[in-house]
Order: sequence, then C-alpha cells, then structure tokens
Amino acid sequence: MSPASRYTYLGPEGTFTEAALRTLPEAATRELVPMVSVPAALDAVRNGEAAAALVPIENSVEGGVTATLDELATGAPLSIYREVVLPIAFALLVRPGTKMSDVKTVTGHPVAQPQVRNWLAAHLPDAVWESAASNADGARLVQEGRFDGAFAGEFAAPTYGLEPLVTEIHDAANAQTRFVLVGRPARPVAPTGADKTSAVFWLGDDHPGALLELLQEFAVRGVNLIRIESRPTGEGIGQYCFSIDAEGHITDRRVGEALMGLKRICPKVRFLGSYPRADEVRPKVRKGTTDEEFTAASDWLGRALDGRA
Repeated sequence: MSPASRYTYLGPEGTFTEAALRTLPEAATRELVPMVSVPAALDAVRNGEAAAALVPIENSVEGGVTATLDELATGAPLSIYREVVLPIAFALLVRPGTKMSDVKTVTGHPVAQPQVRNWLAAHLPDAVWESAASNADGARLVQEGRFDGAFAGEFAAPTYGLEPLVTEIHDAANAQTRFVLVGRPARPVAPTGADKTSAVFWLGDDHPGALLELLQEFAVRGVNLIRIESRPTGEGIGQYCFSIDAEGHITDRRVGEALMGLKRICPKVRFLGSYPRADEVRPKVRKGTTDEEFTAASDWLGRALDGRA
C-alpha cells in the first residue's frame, strides 16, 4: 500500500495501542505498521512514510505519556484528529507450563508498573521488575526466555505463544488509556458539539502570577480545561511548557478567542488540533460565552464605533 493508506502505531504486534487502533473503522482498510517507539511512529508521519500514527497520550492512573507529550511539543508540527479511550486490564503472560512459583522476573511497559504495583506486592513480592519498550515487547522477551512473565493484554498471548497465568489484573478499577490519531497539519475536522482542543504554550517570562494570567484567558471566556501538564523544555532548570486539553472546538468563539489571548502574551503557542471527544460529552456553556453572545457583543462594538450604539 502507499503511504497515504499506512497507519503506524507503538508496537510490536499485540500492544494496547494496536488494540485501540483496530477499534477505528478505517483501520480495516489501512496497512497497520508497528514501530519501536512513539518518536518512530510520529517521525514516519512527519517524513511522509505514513498518513497517521496512533500513540498513547494519557493514562487514568499514571497520567500523561511523556514521550508523546514531548514529541508533539517539539519537531515539525503535527495535528491530532481523533482520540480513542480504551479500558485497560493486564494479564500475566507466561510460557506454557509456568506456575506462579516459577515467576521470579517480570516485565512490561513503564506505564504498566504503577497499575499493577499492589497486585505484584500481594502475589509476587519477590519478583524483580525490569521495564520493556512496550507491553507486547515484554511478551516477546518472555517468549525468548529472558523473563518469566510479562504484564500485557490477554489478547497478546497467542501472538507470542504464551499463556495467561492470571487475567484481569489492575490496581485501579476502570483504568483507561487515551490514545490520539496524529497526522500532518491540515484544517481541523468539523465541530460536532462534543469536541476537545489541544495546545502547547510557553511562558514569556517567569514572574508571580504568570501562569494565572494565561489560565485567565480561558476562565474569562468560560472555557473549561480538562487537562494541564507542565513539561521541561530542555533549556534549563525551571524552563517549562504547558500542554492542555480544553472543552470545545477552535471554531467556537470562546475557544478561538482564548487561543488568541494566549498568542498575544506567549512567545510560542502550538495548536495541536480540535477533534471529537471519545466520551461524546458536550460542554456546559456558561451564559455570556455562546457564539451568539460573542457575535452580539461584536456587533454592538461596531455600532458604537459608528455612533449607533
């Protein structure tokens, strides 16, 4: 298939990312290519080798996936076009014939460890953990005999010739991971009424209330922030950028004007996209912040300038 029909994802085969990608209807007609890392998956899009990449961005237990947040904030710009939220439960995958007493070493993605830490302490307190590039890669390492068990999706077992020794492992009930479909920059998809807007912004200078000034650009326009995280810029201790998700679409007047407000006072703002929310939750728009009210206020200002107010 051509690059236009190719989607990359955090591999190898059998990851939760692949499972999330296969929930998209268009995945059935695309060539799905596993990559060794989040940067590799996104670079394939930047280089024109793939149309889009699906990567994890947030976990309900561990928080933001830093590799994805940092990649979206740096390098050639990319845009988010869709999100997928997948329930997460782990299985302890082992080679056939392995008993619980045989499991001395275990592996999995670093984000998986906080989600199974209590289970490990209760059932395998002496097992040694070593992180793998992904949960599926951990399964591959178990297949090769380098570890006794891997925490991965139960669906990965057949791919690597393993068996689930224990299933439905999770310290937090209803754990979820959020994934985003990322492509090259283009016009945002049309608003649905239940949308999310993502962006990254940098502080101009560090002074008391600097972050508050930026957050007020959203607050005074009635835009609710769903997520805000700071990430180091790599330029020195204390130098941070901020990654945010906001309710609404950039074509909503309140959201567009909030982003304009950020651009006025920030040295750099990177718009990452407006796209449908996976949970389809519609925002509660406060009085005075609807598109109609923004338009009416703009019309009033025009009449005032013409002496007709």
